[in-house]
Amino acid sequence: MTGASRYVIGIEGPAVVVPARVAAWLDARANLSALRMKSRGADPEVDDVLLGLRVAALAWRTSATGSAVDPEPEVPRESSQWLSTGQAANLLGITDRAVRLAIREGRLVAEQVAGRYRISRANVEHYRAARAA
Repeated sequence: MTGASRYVIGIEGPAVVVPARVAAWLDARANLSALRMKSRGADPEVDDVLLGLRVAALAWRTSATGSAVDPEPEVPRESSQWLSTGQAANLLGITDRAVRLAIREGRLVAEQVAGRYRISRANVEHYRAARAA
């Protein structure tokens, strides 16, 4: 089984299995926490599914950082929160040029500040996991 069909299960009604890495990606980019808070109590099944996605996302982030508990938020420093393309390239084991190409092709999320790309550590981890998959 390949593609989307490998995530669809169920005989009595289809359901979708969401891998923890994808749950973390959705949580970060679709702001699922805000959606979960806004829709709380409207539909118990939706509440449960959104909470399940949040738990899976946190579990993946914990495994990606290697810590058993949520890490304390770092003091926002440019060098710790954001990476340059060169720093991301070193972490990923690829060239700076390959990082910029991944950004242009939309495979790696980055922000452009004063003409330079800034990449969050979480986005580097998402990109690393997607490459490994």
